[in-house]
Amino acid sequence: MATTDFLADPEDLAAWLGVPASDAKLRQALAAASSRFRGAVRHHVSFVADDTTVLDGNGKESLLLPAAPVTAIASVMLDGEALTYRTDYDWSADGFLRRVGRCWPDRLRCVDVVWSHGYEPIPEDIAEVVLDQARAQYAVRPGLTSMTVGGQSVAFGAQASIGVTAQWTTMVEKYRLNHGDAP
Repeated sequence: MATTDFLADPEDLAAWLGVPASDAKLRQALAAASSRFRGAVRHHVSFVADDTTVLDGNGKESLLLPAAPVTAIASVMLDGEALTYRTDYDWSADGFLRRVGRCWPDRLRCVDVVWSHGYEPIPEDIAEVVLDQARAQYAVRPGLTSMTVGGQSVAFGAQASIGVTAQWTTMVEKYRLNHGDAP
């Protein structure tokens, strides 16, 4: 992921923090929060055009592509042979690649797909939790739960010690792929 491929607008974070959007710490916090969300949901989230993926066949009618939403499939090759859309395969926005009238072979690395996927623009609920996480990462010193300077004391909330909010957990569940293999 490029450090400029944020899941929220740096200007929005800058408004919350009262620093310029070009601030290096702000940009690092936003990159870290974006990366953390991507890791939690197990896909890139933002739009990717003409991605190339090699899949293992599973001997079943459907394969699951490793990201969603799927916005287009440019080509599907099976063992080097081009397949025809709607005649040989069909697909869904949820990431299913279905073989029409037959099953995919049960072989490793036999299906090549060129496809586009992800969100453009990023949904507001994702941007909101990424901004919240970035604000926490920007403000909290690692390992610090409270601090007293002079006569003032500051205690950091549960997010600082736990790492995520209930809203974060809800959005991760909403956008996560491959629920069945989650630990």
